[in-house]
Amino acid sequence: MPEPEKNDTGAPAIRQLDPRSLRGLAHPLRIRLLAALRHHGPATASQLAERLGESSGATSYHLRQLASHGFVEDAPERGKGRERWWQAVHQGTSWDASIFDEQDPETRGAVNVFMHEIATIHGQELSTWIGTMRDWPAEWVRNADLSDFTLRLGPLQVRELSEQLHALINSYRDAEPAQDATKVRLHLHAFPQQSD
Repeated sequence: MPEPEKNDTGAPAIRQLDPRSLRGLAHPLRIRLLAALRHHGPATASQLAERLGESSGATSYHLRQLASHGFVEDAPERGKGRERWWQAVHQGTSWDASIFDEQDPETRGAVNVFMHEIATIHGQELSTWIGTMRDWPAEWVRNADLSDFTLRLGPLQVRELSEQLHALINSYRDAEPAQDATKVRLHLHAFPQQSD
């Protein structure tokens, strides 16, 4: 797999979403296709269709849509003959908080679709871990984490906490991997709740 694109700080390249690119991404299958390419590396439309339980016609169409918005590109070193391989252009996405102020109904709908699909993916990943954790060595089961916390914070404190957590997580990207290292998924959710 090619080395992921990085920015000037050495962190993986992140695609900054604007309303147009968000609308281009905000489809459940497109989000899952992009996640599969980011997590598992380059693949063909047929391979992605099999992985995601979709038709290759659907995956081909949505991969072309993702390409038109700059999220995926050809992986020409992988192709053989007519076989077209795709790869993610960036390793993550983010958006400026001002996107929540958008009044355009299409953009607001895209934000909702995107956020709900990401929450669904996180739930599926967690459920898969719980359902398969006994297949892993006991050391992995003992050291995995499923925690939640309730704090009393203001909005700026939530942003500060998130920034510090992101910086800590990103510091592990440059660390020498342990001999028994494997891919580890971390989910971070921070949101207010009504007090009882």
